[in-house]
Amino acid sequence: MKNCSEKIDQPVPFVDLGLQYENHHAAFEKAIIDTAASTQYIMGAEVSRFEKDFSDFLGVREVVSVASGTDALRLSCLAHDIGPADEILVPANTFIASILGVCELGAQPIPVDVDPETHLLDISDAETRITSKTKGIIPVHLYGQTLNMDSLLDFAERHGLFIIEDACQAHGAEWNGKKAGGFATTGCFSFFPSKNLGAFGDGGAIAVNDSSIAKKLRLLRNYGSIEKYVHETIGTNSRLDSIQAAILNVKLTHLEKWNNNRFCAASRYSNGLADLKSIKTPLFDSSLSQNHVFHLFVIQCEHRDKLQQYLTDRGIQTGIHYPVPIHLHKAFEPWGYSEGTCPIAEKLSKNILSLPMFPEITNNQIDIVINAIKEFYNYEL
Repeated sequence: MKNCSEKIDQPVPFVDLGLQYENHHAAFEKAIIDTAASTQYIMGAEVSRFEKDFSDFLGVREVVSVASGTDALRLSCLAHDIGPADEILVPANTFIASILGVCELGAQPIPVDVDPETHLLDISDAETRITSKTKGIIPVHLYGQTLNMDSLLDFAERHGLFIIEDACQAHGAEWNGKKAGGFATTGCFSFFPSKNLGAFGDGGAIAVNDSSIAKKLRLLRNYGSIEKYVHETIGTNSRLDSIQAAILNVKLTHLEKWNNNRFCAASRYSNGLADLKSIKTPLFDSSLSQNHVFHLFVIQCEHRDKLQQYLTDRGIQTGIHYPVPIHLHKAFEPWGYSEGTCPIAEKLSKNILSLPMFPEITNNQIDIVINAIKEFYNYEL
């Protein structure tokens, strides 16, 4: 066995976008060159093609592409007519983009605690946060796993709430055979480069099952206009560039295989770390590979910060998703929330660690990470 302080010969990256480019560079470069030659740089044929193919993949009526996942969420809030008198339920453990649209429209985000096993919004806790002002809920399919949508749909129906699905980390994930993002009126996706389906820059999309909402979103993303110089409403500029759509068209054909690779990697991590009492691996059903597409592989661990530094020193990159619950950020001090508002999310923020995860990660790389974690707990403590 190697000495526990010895650095590994080859670093293990958190994400390796370069390897994915290398494996498919011919297709990517052809897509870029063909789009450049077409001169249809904005709202061109590649965008229309992607919207159609992605809607077919998701099994929804339409997809409206936009400039980012943040815009997908913000425009969905606009389409649902959120205003200053409204309260919107949101999970305390999520990226800040999940709630920015709510905040920009003057509505009040209400943080909901999360399940200690899945780290997803806890519907039983959401029941305690309902008031006469509660208008909607934004569930987040965090880390690539789907929330129990049967329970959520029942909850929303009982309380008369709209749902905006945040599926920005869950491209292709399913609940009972239906894709995440396809359950509600709108489902939001990000194509940030490191996502399961990522562009070569920013990009986003909204899955829609209501044609009137789709029309409204198409107006909002393009200056309030579908016909040039005819503006039906106050809109903005939030359009997916044609070159990014062309890249996504290439990647979409590989998404299911890549998701399966991620699931296999997650299974190897879980099996390899199963005997460590200091580690809790994600809870998932190994027979349901579509329920969790593992955008991230997030463990709970003792002595998190020391472990992260140990792995860093050995050339293993990790992340924390997320180190601060949304209600405790300085930006949201006006809400008046303090520690204790969502105790489970607050506890998780201190002991969660995201391990390297990408479709091309090798068994050898995973084993290097597993062995380093075992060495840390066996020798350092």
